[in-house]
Amino acid sequence: MSFQTQQDQQVVYHISTVLENEQIRHGFSTRLGGVSEGHFASLNFRGGGPEPDGRENVLENYRRFCGALGADVRDLVQSKQVHEDTVRHVTAADRGKGLFVSTDFTADALVTGEPGLSLMVFSADCIILLLHDPATRSIGAVHAGWRGTALDLPAKAVREMGRLFGARPEDIRVAIGAGIGPCCFETHNDVPDAMRAAFGDGAEAYIRPRGEKWTVDLKAVNAWRLREAGVQEEHIDICPTCTACHTELYWSHRVTGDKRGVQGALIGLRTEAAV
Repeated sequence: MSFQTQQDQQVVYHISTVLENEQIRHGFSTRLGGVSEGHFASLNFRGGGPEPDGRENVLENYRRFCGALGADVRDLVQSKQVHEDTVRHVTAADRGKGLFVSTDFTADALVTGEPGLSLMVFSADCIILLLHDPATRSIGAVHAGWRGTALDLPAKAVREMGRLFGARPEDIRVAIGAGIGPCCFETHNDVPDAMRAAFGDGAEAYIRPRGEKWTVDLKAVNAWRLREAGVQEEHIDICPTCTACHTELYWSHRVTGDKRGVQGALIGLRTEAAV
């Protein structure tokens, strides 16, 4: 299993071999291949912020990314990400929310078993994960910053897929996308203290002192918690790339603050998966 880089026209994105399946389409975007300019150059999905990108630019970026994956931009579902632990059960009534229809909910994880829908989450250093259970034909998308990680949100999404769709953890495949690595995620006591409070002594393996501060490996913490939730190690794929180290390829809040766009991760159930 591995992450592979793909290019369609100008759009550069990643796929994970652990998720490759005829039931779904998926991809993790980079910042390459869009039409936005300045701080947002070029494949940006963020319309707001202190200096907002133009809506037509953002829509064209969505069209390009969705087109590269073979998805219909009208089938996207997004949420208002708030660094909490809500898992939203997405249905056909949510189609278009976040892009063409106002989003009337907050959630940092989305799950569905509805063919034809595409779930999308966003990041500019936070960890983004895509989940698929080929046995029940269900999917999930998760945004987990350090707060979501401490809230065990990816593992909670696994449990919700079980509750809602009957998915067994051992059948679920998970791809963990590019995000800030321990090389650059230097923090005060609040982050390691949150991990210790949530997970006890087991968290220590992923925390390292750096002078008066600490580094935390958020991808590894999430992979550990997924294994604890019953996901098989061979079904977890981790992109090794740090977004803060590679701002030529990704957006990084740690490096540029609000003068940036966001990358996204998309997973959708093909309509033929209903057959």
